[in-house]
Amino acid sequence: MSDRPKVLVLSFSRIATDARVLKQVTLLSQDFDVTTCGHGPTPPGVVEHVEVPSDLQAWRKDPRWLLLRQYSRVYRTNEAVAWARAHLPVGTFDAVLADDVEAVPLALDLRPRGGVHADLHEYAPGQNTELLRWRLFVAPYLRWLCRRFVPRAGSVTTVGPAIARRYEKELGVPVGVVMNATPFADLSAGPTADPVRLVHSGNAQRSRGLETLIDAVEASTTAVSLDLLLMPNDQVYLDELKARVAGSTRVRVLDPVPYARLVETLNRYDVGVHVLPPLNFNNKWALPNKFFDYVQARLGLVVGPSPEMADLVRARGLGAVTDDFTVASLVATLDGLSREEVDAWRESSEASARELSAEVQSLPWLEAVTALVRRAQA
Repeated sequence: MSDRPKVLVLSFSRIATDARVLKQVTLLSQDFDVTTCGHGPTPPGVVEHVEVPSDLQAWRKDPRWLLLRQYSRVYRTNEAVAWARAHLPVGTFDAVLADDVEAVPLALDLRPRGGVHADLHEYAPGQNTELLRWRLFVAPYLRWLCRRFVPRAGSVTTVGPAIARRYEKELGVPVGVVMNATPFADLSAGPTADPVRLVHSGNAQRSRGLETLIDAVEASTTAVSLDLLLMPNDQVYLDELKARVAGSTRVRVLDPVPYARLVETLNRYDVGVHVLPPLNFNNKWALPNKFFDYVQARLGLVVGPSPEMADLVRARGLGAVTDDFTVASLVATLDGLSREEVDAWRESSEASARELSAEVQSLPWLEAVTALVRRAQA
């Protein structure tokens, strides 16, 4: 039996395809015996995986207790939480890394010897604030979880500076930042094609406003093409997008590629595009995986004026920022593209790739969990 410290990574997600959680597993398994608990198959590098049945989901909440604001009951009666609680040992782990706020109370109940690190993937109460029912019923529950349990964690991280500041103000605890950086890829920035090859990879979700990208490319006077590599999160919306581009000579909707091959696939393009309408707090302050995928693929970037993305693009010369989130603004940006400018953007991505890699940006997780393990061994 290994004498290495024992760490649990707890996430109510499909861990084997959850890029952020996979980075935690890869990082921590170098120094610790890592057990994972979550949905889906066993991720690589772990000593044990406790698989939560896929029909038990943490996002499902009993509406009776939610409406009555019986939040302790909402949490205790959640089927995924209850199942995991019944199948995970108490007092066995040196540290637990809890992914997202709904994993934090359970992680604390498992009484790890050194404590819990909470990694909050976004600002939980602000996930869907464009929806009235969310603002009235779900957001108060998530706010309760944050305020009651997150301050009891030994350390906390989140995905970007603005969200960290929001949590610090509301919870009164320090919150570190681990951006959603992609593992370093040893690739080169090739010459920009004619027409310029644009790409967008991600989820087919109506809130992403992907029609903006399609309509702007169709309207641009610059020779550009666009491929959308989309996960079928909303099949109805995906079908609408496919119908929208039917017969187009510029835009294609393609199947997604496995994450292990994504950056290599993106490297065949010239510019990654992400213009995300600020429908809620998290959209406004988004700094998503795809941003860093594009950097590792050595692409230029065209983004909307989302502050976190825009600041990095401008500071590092990675690409262009549109004036707003409209089709007209994106058309104006595309109309000004030149191959020479895109070449320069791609070279800037190459220059920034090491510093913006997961190997560098994820170190706060290792530091936090190592501190908890040392506390357990003291």
